[in-house]
Amino acid sequence: MIGVISDTHGLMRPEAVEALRGVEMILHAGDIGKAEILIELGKIAPVKAVRGNNDRDEWAAEIPETQIVQIGGVSIYMLHDIKELGVDLAAEEHQVVISGHSHKPSVQERDGVLYLNPGSAGPCRFKLPVSVALLRIKDGEASSKIVELSV
Repeated sequence: MIGVISDTHGLMRPEAVEALRGVEMILHAGDIGKAEILIELGKIAPVKAVRGNNDRDEWAAEIPETQIVQIGGVSIYMLHDIKELGVDLAAEEHQVVISGHSHKPSVQERDGVLYLNPGSAGPCRFKLPVSVALLRIKDGEASSKIVELSV
Protein backbone atom coordinates (compact mmCIF):
# COMPACT_ATOMS: atom_id res chain seq x y z
CA MET A 1 0.00 0.00 0.00
CA ILE A 2 1.22 3.49 -0.89
CA GLY A 3 0.28 6.53 1.19
CA VAL A 4 -0.53 9.73 -0.69
CA ILE A 5 -0.61 13.12 1.02
CA SER A 6 -0.65 16.73 -0.12
CA ASP A 7 -0.98 20.31 1.02
CA THR A 8 0.32 19.83 4.54
CA HIS A 9 1.41 23.49 4.56
CA GLY A 10 3.78 22.82 7.47
CA LEU A 11 1.24 20.95 9.62
CA MET A 12 1.85 17.26 10.32
CA ARG A 13 -1.38 16.08 11.89
CA PRO A 14 -1.17 13.01 14.18
CA GLU A 15 -4.29 11.70 12.38
CA ALA A 16 -2.40 11.77 9.07
CA VAL A 17 0.55 9.95 10.63
CA GLU A 18 -1.81 7.28 11.95
CA ALA A 19 -3.61 6.91 8.61
CA LEU A 20 -0.28 6.40 6.81
CA ARG A 21 1.25 4.03 9.36
CA GLY A 22 2.21 0.72 7.74
CA VAL A 23 2.43 1.94 4.12
CA GLU A 24 5.44 0.90 2.03
CA MET A 25 6.03 4.35 0.53
CA ILE A 26 4.62 7.87 0.82
CA LEU A 27 4.04 10.21 -2.11
CA HIS A 28 3.66 13.91 -1.22
CA ALA A 29 2.03 16.04 -3.93
CA GLY A 30 3.41 19.40 -2.83
CA ASP A 31 2.79 22.44 -0.65
CA ILE A 32 4.80 20.62 1.97
CA GLY A 33 5.42 23.76 4.02
CA LYS A 34 8.68 22.88 5.74
CA ALA A 35 11.43 20.26 5.55
CA GLU A 36 10.40 18.75 8.90
CA ILE A 37 7.24 17.36 7.27
CA LEU A 38 9.31 15.16 4.95
CA ILE A 39 11.49 14.09 7.88
CA GLU A 40 8.42 13.05 9.91
CA LEU A 41 6.92 11.19 6.95
CA GLY A 42 10.28 9.49 6.36
CA LYS A 43 9.99 7.89 9.81
CA ILE A 44 6.94 6.01 8.48
CA ALA A 45 8.21 4.99 5.02
CA PRO A 46 10.43 6.22 2.17
CA VAL A 47 9.08 9.49 0.71
CA LYS A 48 8.93 10.86 -2.83
CA ALA A 49 7.73 14.46 -3.11
CA VAL A 50 7.12 17.25 -5.59
CA ARG A 51 7.38 20.95 -4.88
CA GLY A 52 4.18 22.97 -4.60
CA ASN A 53 3.61 26.62 -5.44
CA ASN A 54 4.08 27.57 -1.76
CA ASP A 55 7.31 25.59 -1.32
CA ARG A 56 9.65 28.50 -2.09
CA ASP A 57 12.16 28.51 0.75
CA GLU A 58 15.72 27.27 0.38
CA TRP A 59 14.95 23.80 1.80
CA ALA A 60 12.62 23.12 -1.16
CA ALA A 61 15.07 24.02 -3.94
CA GLU A 62 16.13 20.40 -4.46
CA ILE A 63 12.57 19.05 -4.63
CA PRO A 64 11.44 18.58 -8.25
CA GLU A 65 8.26 20.15 -9.66
CA THR A 66 7.33 16.85 -11.29
CA GLN A 67 8.42 13.30 -10.66
CA ILE A 68 7.83 9.91 -12.22
CA VAL A 69 7.70 6.98 -9.81
CA GLN A 70 7.61 3.34 -10.95
CA ILE A 71 5.97 0.94 -8.52
CA GLY A 72 4.98 -2.64 -9.28
CA GLY A 73 4.94 -2.11 -13.04
CA VAL A 74 2.81 1.06 -12.74
CA SER A 75 4.09 4.47 -13.83
CA ILE A 76 2.97 7.32 -11.57
CA TYR A 77 3.32 10.93 -12.71
CA MET A 78 3.39 13.40 -9.81
CA LEU A 79 2.87 17.16 -9.91
CA HIS A 80 1.29 19.72 -7.63
CA ASP A 81 -1.27 21.46 -9.85
CA ILE A 82 -3.14 19.30 -12.36
CA LYS A 83 -3.72 22.40 -14.50
CA GLU A 84 0.00 22.36 -15.23
CA LEU A 85 -0.04 18.82 -16.63
CA GLY A 86 1.89 19.19 -19.85
CA VAL A 87 2.66 15.61 -20.83
CA ASP A 88 0.91 13.21 -23.18
CA LEU A 89 -0.07 10.50 -20.70
CA ALA A 90 -0.89 7.94 -23.38
CA ALA A 91 2.41 8.46 -25.21
CA GLU A 92 4.42 8.24 -21.99
CA GLU A 93 2.31 5.34 -20.69
CA HIS A 94 1.59 6.66 -17.20
CA GLN A 95 -1.23 4.80 -15.45
CA VAL A 96 -1.60 7.17 -12.47
CA VAL A 97 -1.45 10.95 -12.08
CA ILE A 98 -1.12 12.31 -8.55
CA SER A 99 -1.72 15.99 -7.86
CA GLY A 100 -2.73 18.27 -5.02
CA HIS A 101 -3.26 22.05 -4.92
CA SER A 102 -7.07 22.20 -5.01
CA HIS A 103 -7.49 20.71 -1.51
CA LYS A 104 -10.41 18.70 -2.97
CA PRO A 105 -10.02 14.94 -2.56
CA SER A 106 -10.77 13.13 -5.80
CA VAL A 107 -10.33 9.74 -7.44
CA GLN A 108 -11.28 9.58 -11.12
CA GLU A 109 -10.48 7.29 -13.98
CA ARG A 110 -10.33 8.77 -17.49
CA ASP A 111 -9.08 7.04 -20.60
CA GLY A 112 -7.44 4.29 -18.57
CA VAL A 113 -5.56 6.72 -16.29
CA LEU A 114 -6.25 7.01 -12.56
CA TYR A 115 -6.24 10.65 -11.42
CA LEU A 116 -5.74 10.96 -7.67
CA ASN A 117 -5.85 14.06 -5.52
CA PRO A 118 -5.59 13.10 -1.82
CA GLY A 119 -7.00 16.47 -0.75
CA SER A 120 -5.33 18.47 2.00
CA ALA A 121 -3.89 16.99 5.17
CA GLY A 122 -2.89 20.40 6.51
CA PRO A 123 -4.85 23.37 7.85
CA CYS A 124 -8.61 23.32 7.25
CA ARG A 125 -9.67 25.41 4.27
CA PHE A 126 -13.12 26.31 3.13
CA LYS A 127 -15.48 23.47 4.08
CA LEU A 128 -13.33 20.76 2.53
CA PRO A 129 -12.47 17.59 4.46
CA VAL A 130 -8.97 16.94 5.79
CA SER A 131 -7.76 13.80 4.05
CA VAL A 132 -5.04 11.54 2.69
CA ALA A 133 -5.31 8.67 0.21
CA LEU A 134 -4.19 5.08 -0.03
CA LEU A 135 -3.01 3.75 -3.38
CA ARG A 136 -2.99 0.01 -3.99
CA ILE A 137 -0.93 -1.48 -6.79
CA LYS A 138 -1.54 -5.12 -7.53
CA ASP A 139 -0.75 -7.11 -10.67
CA GLY A 140 0.12 -3.94 -12.58
CA GLU A 141 -3.23 -2.30 -11.74
CA ALA A 142 -3.80 0.74 -9.52
CA SER A 143 -6.77 1.59 -7.32
CA SER A 144 -7.19 4.20 -4.65
CA LYS A 145 -9.40 5.38 -1.84
CA ILE A 146 -9.65 8.63 0.06
CA VAL A 147 -9.29 8.51 3.85
CA GLU A 148 -11.00 11.41 5.62
CA LEU A 149 -9.31 12.33 8.87
CA SER A 150 -11.27 13.10 12.03
CA VAL A 151 -9.79 16.40 13.17
